[in-house]
Amino acid sequence: MPTINKIIRTKRKTIALIVESNGDLIIRAPKRATKREINALVKKHADWIVEKQDEVRKEQEAFTPRQFAEGEEFYFLGKSYALQYTGAKKSTLRLWGEKLQVARSVQEKPERVIEQWYKKEARQIFTERVNFYAEKYGFEYNKLKLSSAKRRWGSCSSIGNINLTWRLVMAPPEIIDYVVVHELCHLREQNHSKAFWAQVGAIMPNYKARRKWLKENGRRFSW
Repeated sequence: MPTINKIIRTKRKTIALIVESNGDLIIRAPKRATKREINALVKKHADWIVEKQDEVRKEQEAFTPRQFAEGEEFYFLGKSYALQYTGAKKSTLRLWGEKLQVARSVQEKPERVIEQWYKKEARQIFTERVNFYAEKYGFEYNKLKLSSAKRRWGSCSSIGNINLTWRLVMAPPEIIDYVVVHELCHLREQNHSKAFWAQVGAIMPNYKARRKWLKENGRRFSW
């Protein structure tokens, strides 16, 4: 049976199995859940857990850390932009043609400026998309929060908070929408049962293709 690295108990109603970006197995469980119940669920889904941990290991082996060098490729809404340092005096960032332009004055630590820009854009775009689907399909959520997760694109808490990693803003709009719909549907079904996927499919009939695309291409956006 896979090793459980951490158990987090909350007011949630179901047990969730989460494989973190480092391969750790995290269990989110109701306060009343027994260790025996948790172990039984882990044993039942052992093959799935091992598969996910293997995927994480392969991604880590293939992952090349960002150098923030001139010409390095960055994504925004699915499009690729080459990093370019400019003579601008202010530490601003802008998209210009096919370039992601950053002032040369911040070249020693450009990651901070770039990450702040991504977070600003992400909050604006995610807020618009979450509100669009929430209003159209009658979802009521508590808050929208940004996370810095490298592999987990989104989550929905037991108190109705929608959490989305800012890195998701690198993905195409239709992929962002899939993750938004996925997490909103967890407000009604806090699991991945047939009932849950039926709700996702009712809103987004082609969700399987979007889900497959994210699984195959998501590593591009993890840095």
